[in-house]
Amino acid sequence: MIELTKLNGKKIIVNAELIETVEETPDTVVSFLTGKKIIVKESRQEVKNLVISYKKEIFITRENQ
Repeated sequence: MIELTKLNGKKIIVNAELIETVEETPDTVVSFLTGKKIIVKESRQEVKNLVISYKKEIFITRENQ
């Protein structure tokens, strides 16, 4: 799960495994496999970095079990 910020400033937690695409149009639009879309304050690169950090954390946790 990663934390993102909606345009109204509300923080939300999203399942990074369900993210299909992230586009800057110029707002950052996150599209999910479910068909839902949200607009967030973070840049495309920031979302990418959050997903990478999340995946690394999952990998390290599984490796240490």
